[in-house]
Amino acid sequence: MHPVLVKIGSFELRSYGLMLAISFILGIYWAMFRAKKKGIDPNKIMDLSVIIIICAIVGSRLLYVFFHLDEFRGHWTDTFNPFQSNGQIGIAGLTMLGGVVLSFVVAIIYLRMKKLPFLQFADIMMPAVALGIFITRIGCYLNGCCWGMPCHSHLCVVFPLDSPAGNMFQGIPIIPTQLYSSAYGLIIMILLLVAERWQKFDGFLMYLFFIFYGIARFVIDFFRYYENSMVVIPIGGRGLSLNQCISLAFVILGIVYIIIGYLRIAKTPAGISER
Repeated sequence: MHPVLVKIGSFELRSYGLMLAISFILGIYWAMFRAKKKGIDPNKIMDLSVIIIICAIVGSRLLYVFFHLDEFRGHWTDTFNPFQSNGQIGIAGLTMLGGVVLSFVVAIIYLRMKKLPFLQFADIMMPAVALGIFITRIGCYLNGCCWGMPCHSHLCVVFPLDSPAGNMFQGIPIIPTQLYSSAYGLIIMILLLVAERWQKFDGFLMYLFFIFYGIARFVIDFFRYYENSMVVIPIGGRGLSLNQCISLAFVILGIVYIIIGYLRIAKTPAGISER
């Protein structure tokens, strides 16, 4: 685990920030390449990507702050100020699904304003989003955040004391949920690329992403550590986290819209394409 890759004076190049930047850069250029192959202006993908990047950070931060209000009470400027009141440089504390939801909502509004086909753009970008999950979660592992519950398997990891995970569970092996999350990002990307060969209607890849990501995130979160404030539906000694509830909503939406898509195809006269 290497949370800080380079340190020069007060400047720190952190592994999570670097992996996040790499995921954005590779994802954008791959999406632009995919857009060009489908006859869509790549520059429009670039414009949309800038909006998504901003929304991803803002949404992730706001959802984290909302469920950690005591941490920011009296220091509300720390919400987006990179120079934190505790002397730390950078913004630590993001809840990814907040960024995902806000990005989708704003992307829909933006593309409608521009009179551009949202579903086509979404299908182009979904494999790149999965690639971003794969890369960014490696950054989570290097940073020691988004960690799992204590365990006794040889597959578990003891994080250094100076990491968030190591500080919470000092000297205790915990589940490296970051690596499992990274793995499902790669698997989802491959599945989407394979499924694209049988795509029959616009939005197909986005709906599949909702299903695959929702299921994977829902399962992994049973093994991930969460503060009590993040548990919204108590069940037994643990309950369902906010992220799991959002993930279930993704799965339901994906299934419903795929069914609707195929029903529309079934009602379409032979020889007329829905796309």
